[in-house]
Amino acid sequence: MTTRILRSVCALALFGVALCASAASPVPGVTATTIVIGQSAPLSGSNRELGEDIRDGVLAYFKKVNDRGGIYGRRLELATLDDANDTKRAAANTQKLIEELQVFALYGYASATLSGPALPFVEKFKVPFIGPFTGAAPMRVFNKYVYNIRASYADELEKIVDHYSLFGIKRFAVVHYDDPIGNANNDVVVRALKQRGLEPVSEASFKDRAHPDIAGGVKTVLKGNPDVIILTTLYKTTSDFIKAALRAGSTAQMISNSFPGASPLAQELGADGVGVAISQVVPPPSEASVPVVAEYREAAEKLLGRRDFSFTSLEGYIGAKVMVEAIRRAGPRITRESFMQALDSMSDYDAGGYYLSFSPTNHNGSSFVELTIIGKDLRFKY
Repeated sequence: MTTRILRSVCALALFGVALCASAASPVPGVTATTIVIGQSAPLSGSNRELGEDIRDGVLAYFKKVNDRGGIYGRRLELATLDDANDTKRAAANTQKLIEELQVFALYGYASATLSGPALPFVEKFKVPFIGPFTGAAPMRVFNKYVYNIRASYADELEKIVDHYSLFGIKRFAVVHYDDPIGNANNDVVVRALKQRGLEPVSEASFKDRAHPDIAGGVKTVLKGNPDVIILTTLYKTTSDFIKAALRAGSTAQMISNSFPGASPLAQELGADGVGVAISQVVPPPSEASVPVVAEYREAAEKLLGRRDFSFTSLEGYIGAKVMVEAIRRAGPRITRESFMQALDSMSDYDAGGYYLSFSPTNHNGSSFVELTIIGKDLRFKY
């Protein structure tokens, strides 16, 4: 299979495979020669880069496994449907993936707002849902069918507050969306500050994700004269806020959690990104001394034909590796139930210098958080 075909696996290409799976096997998405994983992701619109990176990370590992003969003689396929970062399309895509294409499992939806609409279908059809790309609190509540690979936003925000407060910094501001996820992020920061005898000096909340009032938010936040501004918004909003704050004369340390995606945010910021910090939930993709990073870099270059590495695609790669390990442990007569039992058995699993632990009562695999900063060469430092 060529790189071009691998990178553009879609519903039409896999529709026949899925039908064959349902006819030839009682296990959806599994045939004698294939296992099909489903994904809804933004491949168009404002969050396209994030969706593409997630997909490419998975495909890089799948290609590596397939080039070696697959697993138990089965090739791994990824059926990705574009949701354009729209919740209704994410729900419709999930229904199509499960009911029409009959995929074996779901992987890597790009946010909590896109993952949430999938849950009713996941629970109704008992479909494993691996690695939603979010650390939002609602997705961390135990669900038999959902397995989180990454740390939570609470882990990230606690790390951020702890790091700067160790230097005696006391003036923190928060930028978030005025919705359940954004307000939950704000609550985490408030709690972390309160534990240290502090409280936010200012706060900006945006009701409209599509058209946030950047000027108003910057004005409100800078009134508090913060030393650190913690941002938990999408990369365009985050970038626009930082640029406007810099133009307004702010000298505060700007730091974002991983929500916007480090690479898209850095690209959007350009030269204005120098000195901006971002929390990460995987090791830096430049740190080839970490075994999983080294193998990811080799696999990603083979897939794409170029050295195009990112934190997001590395996270996708790690999640794919976890899935394949569970498939291996489930054995050649794999079922959805045996696959989830295999995931539940992965206590202290070493993915190559990145450790995860699942159990029958804990599906939050990692709490790894590292802080990085964009250097003068526009590369991430840590």
